[in-house]
Amino acid sequence: MLNEAELIDLVENKYFANVDLKNCEKVVQCFSKDSKLTVQTAHVSHNGHDQIRRMFTDFMESTEVIYHGEFTHIIDVPNQSIASQFLAKNLYKDGSKISMLNCNHFNIKDGLFNEVTVYMSGENPLV
Repeated sequence: MLNEAELIDLVENKYFANVDLKNCEKVVQCFSKDSKLTVQTAHVSHNGHDQIRRMFTDFMESTEVIYHGEFTHIIDVPNQSIASQFLAKNLYKDGSKISMLNCNHFNIKDGLFNEVTVYMSGENPLV
């Protein structure tokens, strides 16, 4: 069971920091093998390491600069869940930019993301 500081570390430092650094394998290592990532606002789901890896590989290849920051969290240690609101900024290789205020809900099992639900305030880049 992860404590409050460990839940925040998993979300901010192990997950989002590695997304921003485009360390795809370290990002995938945050997920359990049978995990599910759903972009609820786009009605898209990715199941397991292979689909999640493909989604992040595509996103990282098409995005020049990725930024996640200005986090606020609601943490439920006994149920191993954390809801995180954050600023997401992307600069794409075609020169376009996007800035969104998003919220993710993470369910954790055995110290890894088992289910992640993403709510985006703009167009979904995670296809």
